[in-house]
This record gives sequence, structure tokens and C-alpha cells, in this order.
Amino acid sequence: MTWPAAPGIGVLIVDDNPIVRAALRGILEGDDGLRVLAEAANGREAIAAARRLGPAVTLLDHRMPIADGLSVIATIAQHSAVLVLTSDDDAQLIAGMLHQGARGYLVHGEFAPPELLRAVREVAGGRGWLSPVAASVAASMLRDQSARDRDAERRRRARTQFGLTEREEDVMHLLCQGLSNASIARRLMLTEKTVKNHLNHVFAKLQVRSRTEAVVRWSDNGLR
Repeated sequence: MTWPAAPGIGVLIVDDNPIVRAALRGILEGDDGLRVLAEAANGREAIAAARRLGPAVTLLDHRMPIADGLSVIATIAQHSAVLVLTSDDDAQLIAGMLHQGARGYLVHGEFAPPELLRAVREVAGGRGWLSPVAASVAASMLRDQSARDRDAERRRRARTQFGLTEREEDVMHLLCQGLSNASIARRLMLTEKTVKNHLNHVFAKLQVRSRTEAVVRWSDNGLR
């Protein structure tokens, strides 16, 4: 369903429940600065409406027939800022939605109408708006990314400082975790002989003669 154009921030409401859509429309239409452009009951309809109307904000549910929110959010995000509005507070889903382009995430029952209106404005303005559980997931994602960045930097330093290959770095990293040659071989899907050869090359490059010395040298350079 589509309404005539009018001034204000255009919003697309996407939810398979007509009662929820009506409630959201009532909240939004009570604000003179917002206007509901259309409603959609599933992901396929949502993509078509987003492409046709280019709403400033799309309120997107996750659990819908035909195509759920997670499967369509990346496409919708190409045409509209997406504010996920759903009853799901699963961390994996939240992470997926944020990774695929959600600018905001609110959980039904955890916000009042004034917060929804503010969230729509913030998202329309290019900012984010997250419920507490979504904010926690976002913080965890940032920590994970920071850990990946640190690991990438460690590998870069290893290549620069010791001239290790990527596979030798992998072997050395597992060696520092206390794994045996057999365990390293299973983890990296190599033969024990290949692992031993890699370690011999590592020892030569680190200028050490034993596993213990290698771990100490590696750790002393902040590479463990």
C-alpha cells in the first residue's frame, strides 16, 4: 500500500503483521516531520518498494514470509537507511543485520513511541540508533575486529622482522599455544614431517635451536 507524497522524512514500513504496521503508521503519522510512503508485508515487497520509492528510512522486521529481513537488508540498504524493528534479540541475528547494513536496531517491547521517532530521525540523518542488546553486540563486533586487526599487524611484523612465510606464521602461532607437532599438523591439515620442516625453517629465521627458545623469542617481540 502506498500513500501520496507529502513533505517530511519518508518511511517505508515492512512487517508481515498488519496490526504492527497499523500501530507503527499511527505513531509515525502523529509526527508532522515524518510521512509513511508505503507498507510491505514481506521481503520481496520491501525490495520493490525501496527501489521504487527510495525512502529515507525503512523500518524492517526480520521474521517474514517469502523473504526474511536478513536475506533482503543488504539490497534495501542500497536504497534506504535501514532501522531494524523486530522482536528478535538474538546476538547472531543482530550481528548479521549490522554487518549487512543496518543503521539501527530496536527490539519490540523495549522502546516507547518517542524513542522510535527519535531513532527514525537519527537514522535518516546518517547516524545510528541501537537498543541496549544491539549496542552490546556492536561493541563485541568492534572488539573482534580490533583483535583481527592486531593479528594482521602481528603477521605483518613477523614477515618484516623475521621473514616468515604465512604458513610458518601459522605454525609458530600454534606452537606458542603449546600444541605438539601432531596437533599442529591436524589443525593445519599437514603431515607431521611438513610441520617439522616448517619449524626447522622458523628456528633458522629466529636464530634459535629449540621450541622453548622460539616461543621466548617470539613473545619477546610481542608476537605471541
